[in-house]
Amino acid sequence: MTYKPFITAHLHTRALILGLLIVLGLFSCEKDDICVEGDTPLLIIRFYDAESPLEFKSVSSLRVRGLGQESAVNTFTDRSSLDSISIPLRINEPNTDFVFISESATEDDLETGNLDTLRFSYNTREVFASRACGFIANFEELNDSLVNDGDNWIQSIEIISTTINSQASAHVEIFH
Repeated sequence: MTYKPFITAHLHTRALILGLLIVLGLFSCEKDDICVEGDTPLLIIRFYDAESPLEFKSVSSLRVRGLGQESAVNTFTDRSSLDSISIPLRINEPNTDFVFISESATEDDLETGNLDTLRFSYNTREVFASRACGFIANFEELNDSLVNDGDNWIQSIEIISTTINSQASAHVEIFH
């Protein structure tokens, strides 16, 4: 008695069923079942030379913290020298306060450098992105307010776009 034809037929049936399941799996997913572009946009800030306003100017050893927060924002490398950064705004609040620190360092467990406090005010608008992503937040009517501490390294701020609904270009320019 030989079982070879039975085993071969059984393997072909299994392969056919497996292939059918794979094909059905591929065609059963819809385009919006995977969230690709569903993030709330970050605030894009570019830094410029106050004496030559058309030229970018990096901020040395830049650190940005949320006011009252111990740790720096994690959307860019802490204490790096950059001419552009992306930072998150709070979606549950009408404003977000940040401490921008130029020449940031730690000495004897204390933050050193020149600290400037900056508030961004806005209205939050929820937007339906897709079934997979759900809702994201966009920000409208962006305004800024710099606390004058007598030793500000930030000389002026210009809002380029009062609506934040993408990260394609800068929203704010800071001159220093």
